[in-house]
Amino acid sequence: MTKKEIVKKISEELELTQLKTKEIVQMTLDEIIKTLVGEGRIELRNFGVFEVKRRAPRRARNPRTGDKVYVPAKNVVTFKPGKEMEELVRRMNPENLPVMEADEDADEMRDGSVKRTAEPSSSAKPKAGEGKV
Repeated sequence: MTKKEIVKKISEELELTQLKTKEIVQMTLDEIIKTLVGEGRIELRNFGVFEVKRRAPRRARNPRTGDKVYVPAKNVVTFKPGKEMEELVRRMNPENLPVMEADEDADEMRDGSVKRTAEPSSSAKPKAGEGKV
C-alpha cells in the first residue's frame, strides 16, 4: 500500500478531500520524523515504538567481489510493533505473504567468523517446562 492509497481510504472514510487528507497524513509523518530526530524515540500506543539506535562499525563483504570492506558506524531507525499489531500479523494467512529469500551471510559474525549451530542431540534434556505432549 502506498501513501496515496492510504490518503484515498482515509478521505473516503472521513468524507474529506484527498488534498486535505494528504496534508494531515504528511503532517503526521513529518511530526514522527521530527520527534525521532529530536528525542530519538516515539511510542504510538496500540501501534508500536520507533527508536533511533547506533549501529556499530563492522567489517562486511562486498557480494560482487568478495572483498572485505569497512562499514562505518551509523544511526538507524528501528521499529518494534505493539502487542495488538504483533498478534494480528501472527494470525495472517501465510499464503498471502511474499517469500523472503534466505540470507546466505546470515551465519557470518561481525568479525568475519562463521557461527556454527549444532543440531540438538536426542539425548539432550528438555528445559524446565518442556516435555513430551
